[in-house]
Amino acid sequence: MPHVTCKFFLQILYGLKCEEIVARIGCRNQFLYMKYPFELPETPLLKVEGLPYPHLASGKVREIYDLGDALLMIATDRVSAFDVIMKEGLAGKGILLTQISLCWFEAAATLTRHHLVEDHDQRMEALAADFPFLKGRSMIVKKLNPLPIEAVVRGYLAGSGWKEYEGTGRLFEYSLPAGMLESAQLPEPLFTPTTKAASGHDMPIDCADAAELIGKESFDKVHAISLALYQMGVARAEKAGILLADTKFEFGTDEQGELYLIDEILTPDSSRYWPLAEYEPGRAQASFDKQYVRDYLDGLDWDKTPPPPALPASVLQGTLDRYLEAYRLLTGCG
Repeated sequence: MPHVTCKFFLQILYGLKCEEIVARIGCRNQFLYMKYPFELPETPLLKVEGLPYPHLASGKVREIYDLGDALLMIATDRVSAFDVIMKEGLAGKGILLTQISLCWFEAAATLTRHHLVEDHDQRMEALAADFPFLKGRSMIVKKLNPLPIEAVVRGYLAGSGWKEYEGTGRLFEYSLPAGMLESAQLPEPLFTPTTKAASGHDMPIDCADAAELIGKESFDKVHAISLALYQMGVARAEKAGILLADTKFEFGTDEQGELYLIDEILTPDSSRYWPLAEYEPGRAQASFDKQYVRDYLDGLDWDKTPPPPALPASVLQGTLDRYLEAYRLLTGCG
């Protein structure tokens, strides 16, 4: 099955229905209701095995291998909550996240360099021919030096930002009007960087501290590009009936010090997406991510440390449905 890029989805804007696209590329998986342009696996990929390349690192979701001149990033179907990896996975979640990222990387290329190698699609197709399980869930990326901060942009008062405002009346270093409601839109998008923790929670830091960590010149570029990327995401998501409440970006540099956007971009794992039609300030919002899992776990007598409790099939399916819906809306396929 051919690799499908964001450019292909643009055909939808010119009258080509998704069903016609599916017919042309031969998507056969019944689980996809004949709408999604790739097949999702029947069982989740939780562990990567059988690759002949040096393994460099494991994250909660991704595995990284050394291809020599580049890195191979593989998004598994693992699910984590409260920094604990669940025993179960979501079959195809890694594919959905990767496809959303690829679409956004293409759009972001007008604003910044990104980490995909120049001949990405051709190299990925050749690699997947030898290792079919990599298809759809992998990226071949440049070898870069990650910056030690995460670039968080917030447009709405939610999550840890809402908790901070409840306690201090501020959003970390920023003053805000009194009396704001949970999920309210901020007067303007705010850049709230965090540390990048190898394990545990990332911690918020002031912009001045972030600038000291990575240098003022790099910080100024990261700050400006992050706000521009967020605004791009807001505009495109709103057309799809979604509010992009907040998101995080990661950046790295090459040997010449040039800045690149890395990791993932504007996925449901790195962003807080809300259905626009259901948005109502003053309460927590429904979201297109693993909040469904977190809400279930919050209702259990569990101390948020390993081993995790088992997740019922209904929670797994409900969560996967939200990822599928995010993919459908953000890419235009459906």
